[in-house]
Amino acid sequence: MSATITPHPEFEGVYIVEYPDGTRFIATKSLARGVSVYGERVIRREDEEYRIWDPYRSKLAAALLKNLKHFPFRLGIRVLYLGAASGTTVSHVSDIVGETGVVYAVEFAQRVFRDLIQRVVQHRPNVVPIFADARLPADYSTFVDAVDVVYCDIAQPFQADVLADNTDYFLRPGGSFFLAIKAPSIDVTAKPSEVFAKEKQRLVERGLKILEDIDLRPYDEAHRMVVGVRPA
Repeated sequence: MSATITPHPEFEGVYIVEYPDGTRFIATKSLARGVSVYGERVIRREDEEYRIWDPYRSKLAAALLKNLKHFPFRLGIRVLYLGAASGTTVSHVSDIVGETGVVYAVEFAQRVFRDLIQRVVQHRPNVVPIFADARLPADYSTFVDAVDVVYCDIAQPFQADVLADNTDYFLRPGGSFFLAIKAPSIDVTAKPSEVFAKEKQRLVERGLKILEDIDLRPYDEAHRMVVGVRPA
């Protein structure tokens, strides 16, 4: 079946793919044509390739499909991505910010960092890999310029503080943040609702403004996406 591909009416760099049977997906235009990152479906149109963005593999895609309103990603911006893993979401962010943008990809697990290099960094000059612990932003402060977005997806306790420490170092005033909160990684004995509330409160205590709090189910059962800004 031949699909139609149209720019998303609200979000720069995101496309809507629709098949004749009414099935719809979101996608990004590949910055590294001919390269698959995680086995995603690729649609070719003349000299361009569009990569289907799987919401079951990417929490940012899940948030988009759960009516995310604040989407600051666009051509030419700088993004600090904490918890890059093997690069699934990083690769789509790389597509969106383009050749004039930068994605600083921080990861501490050695095996997945190797995957990040092989699957993403080797094919995308706008992704800067940083092998470091996101809890210690001072360790990589010399490698990261001021950024427009801090995106944090780490399986660690004190997730809000890790994000806030990095925003203190790197996020420009008025810049945006995304925090994928995983309750079991913070406290397996507490109710998830209590964990989410405490982490959100901590963000406020650290001077950040929350704009959205998105339940990612059914795409992700364990996380919520908290989105906001660093006040100017």
